[in-house]
Amino acid sequence: MSEANIATEVVNKSRKELVGVVSSAKMNKTLVVLVERRVPHAQFKKIVRRTSKFYAHDESETAKEGDNVRIRETRPLSKLKRWELVEVLAK
Repeated sequence: MSEANIATEVVNKSRKELVGVVSSAKMNKTLVVLVERRVPHAQFKKIVRRTSKFYAHDESETAKEGDNVRIRETRPLSKLKRWELVEVLAK
């Protein structure tokens, strides 16, 4: 393998991507994204909604509160930030 192929393989690592709604964009270059998942209740088997809150880095500050966004897992950027904004999908 050449050195260029090894470099591209490292860059193309699969990272988790999630879609959620921006709940807060009040911090500098940081978004709070709520990601909703639907899971069956352990005992009653009814489908219930569960939400998780992720802090994501938004370098250009393009996303606003209420936007649907796609975020990608990245290296730790701060105490809570481990995700980065990939794209703003819609409002």
